[in-house]
Amino acid sequence: MKPVAVFLLMISAWVASAADRSPLADVRRYAPSIQLDMRYATARNFTGRPVTGYMAAKCLLHAPAARALAAAEAALRSRGFGLIIYDCYRPQRAVADFMAWAKAPDDPVSKSTYYPDLDKSRLVPDYIAEKSGHSKGATADIGLLDCSAGQCREVDMGTPFDFFGTQANTDWPGASPAQKASRKLLLEAMAAQGFVNYPLEWWHFTWKAGTLPDEAYDFPIE
Repeated sequence: MKPVAVFLLMISAWVASAADRSPLADVRRYAPSIQLDMRYATARNFTGRPVTGYMAAKCLLHAPAARALAAAEAALRSRGFGLIIYDCYRPQRAVADFMAWAKAPDDPVSKSTYYPDLDKSRLVPDYIAEKSGHSKGATADIGLLDCSAGQCREVDMGTPFDFFGTQANTDWPGASPAQKASRKLLLEAMAAQGFVNYPLEWWHFTWKAGTLPDEAYDFPIE
């Protein structure tokens, strides 16, 4: 074998080995049919562009959290519902990108869509944190699907994902009875599998049923 071919083979083996050593698992490994709408890998988010570190639309979590998320999805499917995932593991470089965005001037479209009632300076730290639990691989942002008619559709939760404002608070009193019921259903399904909700965001859940490494990661999602 030629030296160049040997070198390329060694590089390929090293890349594959590095992937095998990744501390996080792809949720699709445990829930192949779960729906993904990974917003930060696209321009459909409050920055208006793909976020640094999101090179692929994947949901990565520590394996126990990924299995728990798959169990929540399975339990909901048995009742005619399902889950849609907006974000999971978030590289620290993406968190830094968010902080830079928070310090930049307002974009009128972003403000009117994501934080119409708040000054941008108030988004940190309640909605945009300098250190995110997402980077530790046990937190996911999740919506609810109604699959009772066969084809799943997103349920009206009162606000879209990543809406910054009191309307997104899990116990927002202004939600309609149907929206309150949907938030409760999502909350209970996730809690049954060991996930704890962040009260300011109905979609934000962290798995706390077991012990995981308390380490924030920065490798890109590829």
